[in-house]
Amino acid sequence: MAQMIFVNLPVADLEASKAFYLALGYSVDPRFSDDKATSIVISERIVVMLLIEPFFATFCTKPTADAHAVTEVRNCLSMESREAVDRLVDAAVTAGGREDRSAMDMGFMYMRAFDDLDGHVWEIAWMDPAFAEKGVTDERHDDAEVMAKLEAR
Repeated sequence: MAQMIFVNLPVADLEASKAFYLALGYSVDPRFSDDKATSIVISERIVVMLLIEPFFATFCTKPTADAHAVTEVRNCLSMESREAVDRLVDAAVTAGGREDRSAMDMGFMYMRAFDDLDGHVWEIAWMDPAFAEKGVTDERHDDAEVMAKLEAR
C-alpha cells in the first residue's frame, strides 16, 4: 500500500462538518465512518478523519487545542490553477467556513486560506510549475518585493 496521510480533526458537530466537506466536493468513505467519525476522501492518498471531540480525545495524551482561539496547524492543499484555489475557498465560505486572510499573490505562487466550521485552517495554494521545478534556486524566491509583502503580514 502506498503511503498516505490521514489528517485527524476534532469536530463539535459531526453531521455539520460532514456536510461542510461534502459541499467542497469531497466524498465520504463509508467503510471508515460511523456515529463517532467520518472519513472524508480528499484524494487517493489524502483523507481527513472528522472525529467527535470526545472520541478524538481518546487518541491524545495532551489537551485538544481550541482551533477557534489558537493556530494548531495550517494544512496546505495544492491546486492545479489559481482559479481552482478561488473556487475551493469560495465554496468553503459559502458552506459556512471563514476566509482566514486575504489572498497572497507572489506571482509564482498564489494562496488563500479558510477556517472550517471548527476553526481548522486550510491553506489552498497554486504554484507556477516552472518555479516549483527550480525551487529556491529560482531568482523570484529572493525577490525583495515578495519578501517585503510576506513580512508586512
